Amino acid sequence: MARIPAAMVAASGLVGGYATARVTKKRPLGGVVLAAAGVVAARQWREAAGGKTAAALSAAYVAGFAGSHPLAKKVGAWPAVFSVAGGVGVASWVLADRRR
Repeated sequence: MARIPAAMVAASGLVGGYATARVTKKRPLGGVVLAAAGVVAARQWREAAGGKTAAALSAAYVAGFAGSHPLAKKVGAWPAVFSVAGGVGVASWVLADRRR
């Protein structure tokens, strides 16, 4: 079975977590989606690029989630989420996925 690239898992986790929280109106449920995707992506980052890179990308994932909130006040919620998801996805591809 083909493996889904970590970049796609991470970006989908950020977008999917927000979408889940918004649609269900249950923020904790969105957090579950966000966390689950983050765990899967971190595991893939560690396998592909090692612990230090996985830690850095995990920090970027969390920072993207946190940074989307103040960014949303300036550009809107969906543009903010898509921006940080894209940034994390590109970083993941450059630092981990491209090596496979």
